[in-house]
Amino acid sequence: ALMTVGLISLIFGFATDAHSSWPSLLFNNYFFLGISVFAVFFIALQYVSEAAWSIVLKRIPEAVISFLPISGLIMLIIMVSAAMHFGGNHIYHWMEDGIMKEFLLDDLGNSILDDDGDEIPNPTYDKIIAGKEAFLNTTFFLARSVFYILGWIYFGRKLKQLSLAEDQHGGLSYYNKGVKTSAWFMVFFAVTSAVASWDWIMSIDTHWFSTLFGWYVFSEWAVIGFATILLITLYLKRLGYLSHVNDSHIHDLGKWVFAFSLVWTYMWFSQFMLIWYSNIPEEVTYFTARLEVSNYRFLFWFSMIINFIVPIVILMSRDAKRHNGRLIFVCIIILIGHWINSYLLVAPGTLGHHGHIGFTEIGMGLGYFGLFIYVVLNSLTKVPLEVKNHPFLEESKHLHT
Repeated sequence: ALMTVGLISLIFGFATDAHSSWPSLLFNNYFFLGISVFAVFFIALQYVSEAAWSIVLKRIPEAVISFLPISGLIMLIIMVSAAMHFGGNHIYHWMEDGIMKEFLLDDLGNSILDDDGDEIPNPTYDKIIAGKEAFLNTTFFLARSVFYILGWIYFGRKLKQLSLAEDQHGGLSYYNKGVKTSAWFMVFFAVTSAVASWDWIMSIDTHWFSTLFGWYVFSEWAVIGFATILLITLYLKRLGYLSHVNDSHIHDLGKWVFAFSLVWTYMWFSQFMLIWYSNIPEEVTYFTARLEVSNYRFLFWFSMIINFIVPIVILMSRDAKRHNGRLIFVCIIILIGHWINSYLLVAPGTLGHHGHIGFTEIGMGLGYFGLFIYVVLNSLTKVPLEVKNHPFLEESKHLHT
């Protein structure tokens, strides 16, 4: 049903207003792509840190990875259509024709001259954007996007294959291979997650930049990733699965959700405070577009407050991190709050004063949610939920905190 709602909203959006539908598709896809990529990071982190606590719930992030090829393919479709301006896709201002050319050119690339033989200035020329042409050009941009996504998919599948092979054959060889693969992924992810955030999100507001932006996006991916893993774990526990997952495992996941809510807030405040109070025109315009436009002002403060206050107040105590009802409530609020924040990363720079959260945005979000749940749960049915032969399995089963 949710996928049907998403499909209807997608068709309705592109039929009535394709210009605003592309940003809606981008931010929804970015949101669920972030959850999927973080699942790879989560598994890799457990390997390189030699963590034992998470082994009994390892199948959950492995299932979440299954959504990565879908969200990755959609992201590439969005990027290619933006480069070609297909279907009214004008997400990236820097991709507009001629914006980096100081003078008007004909179809053959030759300068157009006036009656006096002088080159005619290009009225759409943007000197600042032209200065970034070495990095912001469509060929390099698309090549980078393909590189990120194929790399993430490769590492995700490799780690899943090693995990399943370990179940079947045992021994330490597959675990050791997992550690090496994870170490390489960590290096790859550290670079590509940051640069992908610059490409897909920060370049929407082309004049603006933040040296903190990569960390800011990672902290958001982390908090929604942990919240998703925790929700799926609690759902499966309620159905009677994951018998070895105890209150201590839930507590540890709750601590991660709590911790990264603080990290995200720290990144949010650091970025906002430094830019807002320095009041440098080319930097502060990013926030004035969100604070001085009525369409976004409430959402800007609302998303920040619920993403910070709700987890901090409700999950402060140890007991709260072991209370399933509170954890479910907080995780749902976090996912909604960061979904709104993802919207605010995209809409002001693409839609300006015309942006708003309506049927298309919510419908696509529900459609993505339905597709995500279907893919993840379907993936869980294809493999045993109980991990076997992992060297830290017994330690994980008897976790007590």
